[in-house]
Amino acid sequence: MDGYFYSILIIGLVSSIVCIVAGVLKKAPNDITILSVLAVEAALLVYLVGSIVRVALGEEMAGEPWEFWGYLVTALMIPLGAVYWSILEKTRWSNFVLAAVGVTALVMAARMNQIWY
Repeated sequence: MDGYFYSILIIGLVSSIVCIVAGVLKKAPNDITILSVLAVEAALLVYLVGSIVRVALGEEMAGEPWEFWGYLVTALMIPLGAVYWSILEKTRWSNFVLAAVGVTALVMAARMNQIWY
């Protein structure tokens, strides 16, 4: 596991916990929950840039590159979709949709790590 994975692990879990707590407290999505998901997106963007640099410097993946990039592009789209959802539906249930982002990004980052190494 590398630093990219651990950053998504920490940020993703914190984001999920924040969003679950807000949902349990019956709060509508707010700046804190949405910004926590955008932090996951930022971590994934750093992962993207780092991966591009690593490939440009000649580092090779153990698995299929198309699979790695597919996971990464998909992981980058999920937070945006969840934030869009939470803006359209201002109920407490949107916080649970936002909470799923951190866990999903974590699982996808773990898989990307397996493909890379």
